[in-house]
Amino acid sequence: MIKAEIYEEPFASVFCYNACDVQISRAGHCDVLNFNWFSNFDICSGSHLVCSLVASYPEWRIINLDIVSLQEYIHRLENRDNYTFIQGDVCNPQLVNHIFITENIDVIFHLAAKTHVESSFEIPSVFQRVNVDGTRVLLDAAHRARHQPQRFVYVSTDEVYGTSLDEAFDEDCPLRPTNPYAATKAAAEYLVRSYWDKYQFPIIITRSNNIYGPRQFTEKVIPRFLTLLQNNNKCTIQGTLAMSRHFLFVSDAVQAFLLVLEKGTVGDVYNVGTSVEIPIVQLARELVRMRAQSHQRK
Repeated sequence: MIKAEIYEEPFASVFCYNACDVQISRAGHCDVLNFNWFSNFDICSGSHLVCSLVASYPEWRIINLDIVSLQEYIHRLENRDNYTFIQGDVCNPQLVNHIFITENIDVIFHLAAKTHVESSFEIPSVFQRVNVDGTRVLLDAAHRARHQPQRFVYVSTDEVYGTSLDEAFDEDCPLRPTNPYAATKAAAEYLVRSYWDKYQFPIIITRSNNIYGPRQFTEKVIPRFLTLLQNNNKCTIQGTLAMSRHFLFVSDAVQAFLLVLEKGTVGDVYNVGTSVEIPIVQLARELVRMRAQSHQRK
């Protein structure tokens, strides 16, 4: 398991799928292709991963495919010579196949997903399409590409393990998803794994904690609480059962993804998270306290 510490930073979230032509080292040429489906968890981690790759590896070519243009970070990158943005859908086989036909893609970071748990009960077919069908389209195009990728990194979630009863999950724990979102991520994992078992296609799977950071959608708990407090409203908690979560700041997640790219073993699964777990009630109280302190300093 890759562990990271939590820092008190601004909150937000990004989603993205990335693919790149890269030597698995810090030297040499690299083409990075990012497919972004704007959806909570991935909006945060995806956009930050793209920005990190563009800034840290100027010799790599970054191609960012996204269904929606997040102008805040696209504008920061549009004048960079090693960055290209394509607006499109990861579920579109014609478009995805065209990219793999016309580009020499060596590494793929696949973060594209719908992620909001409550919404997954309301519109499960959308989650099935994006999370499962999108992964299938991407795997098929990458596997059939004339230029064979060196790595396919699939960014999953620790929600595939199900509910924790005061136990720490490791990578060998069985998958027991408890909501449609987690079920579709688990199904996508099985798809990814099947390409390793059948073709030895060089996949790596990561399972992350709840990622937070700049650009996160307000339906996620931390930005939702902050938005409520900024509007002088009380924090509301869904359900009656005591809940706690592990939270991972987005820059720590990005560092872990890049570490897995550089040193991870193909065919393996890596948990990416922190040992710090916080009850949601305590989280709300901490944010209330931090907001009160910020007002006192003004």
